[in-house]
Amino acid sequence: MFGKLKDKLKNWVSKNKEEEEIIEETPKNEKTKTPAKKKEVKPKKEKKVTKKKYSKKEKKIEEPKDEVEESLEKTLNAPAEEKGFFIKFKKRLTEEKFDEMFEELQMILLQSNVAYDAIESIKESLSEKLIGKIIKEVDLSKELKESIESILINPPNFLETIKNSESKPFVILFSGINGSGKTTTIAKVANYLQKNKLSVCLAAADTFRAAAIQQLEVHGNRLKVPVIKKDYGSDPASVGFDAIQHAKKNKINVVLIDTAGRMQNKDSLMKEIEKIERVNKPDMKIFLGESITGNDATEQAKAFNDSIDLTGIILSKADVDEKGGTAISVSHVTGKPILFLGTGQEYKDLEVFDKNKLVEKLGL
Repeated sequence: MFGKLKDKLKNWVSKNKEEEEIIEETPKNEKTKTPAKKKEVKPKKEKKVTKKKYSKKEKKIEEPKDEVEESLEKTLNAPAEEKGFFIKFKKRLTEEKFDEMFEELQMILLQSNVAYDAIESIKESLSEKLIGKIIKEVDLSKELKESIESILINPPNFLETIKNSESKPFVILFSGINGSGKTTTIAKVANYLQKNKLSVCLAAADTFRAAAIQQLEVHGNRLKVPVIKKDYGSDPASVGFDAIQHAKKNKINVVLIDTAGRMQNKDSLMKEIEKIERVNKPDMKIFLGESITGNDATEQAKAFNDSIDLTGIILSKADVDEKGGTAISVSHVTGKPILFLGTGQEYKDLEVFDKNKLVEKLGL
């Protein structure tokens, strides 16, 4: 995760650090009218001028200045706005220069699937820290890291939330589009709960997909947890209701409700999941999206959040996500935390989300 984004951000930080180094290393006798683009600039051959010494009685005749001396004096005596770029930059980072710097960073983030709203938040945070500062006095890597951290939300403790809840059983509703790995992720969450001594039952409320119930039953048999089901075409809200009643009767701690995958732009299907949420009154509502789908996952999460007011997000396939921007975007756009990252195909491949660990992977 973050492979490409990590390299691009490092290059951006290094590039802007190098610009300050050029300022410090530019020899005083070099031309400064036009900014140097490389650290090593070969000065033009200068004509040696031998100055004549005069006695007090002799009238001093001013020797002509060579081209380099005239250029240097003119640049240093000019108003700040007329000086070369690096001299201005060495004094203070202006808003104009910051916008120029950020334009490149914005392109890097957009290409890495970071949502525009999230980028604007990063820009606002960075501008407050950098504009008016001398760039060499600022740890650019640290400031960028903190700006990205500021738009992520650390989740509440998942297990403690369940254990401390007055709801018995604790009901979790899963939503998402087709093919996002929702059923497999539900099985991973069930395994995680079992490992932490919480009993679980599964509700097969996807009553439309051809093999959805059988798929959930396979996971249930492997994990040795009950699966509550009805015939295909049954009301999915009623399946969730039956699962909750079964859990109450058998003193099961947690009910996980699987729902049919649905596109966020299908009004009839979104109304259906609203009904499932209304009937079963889940304590937690989770959106499951694929990390590798980038901005699509961000738009999906936003639509589901608008529909059922999500509690949190799980991103699958985070282990094969080279760009990494989805993790930064979905939390910011929805205002809801990422709870877990799916990092493989086995039940154990479910990582509790930690924004600090995530940002460390950027190498900043």
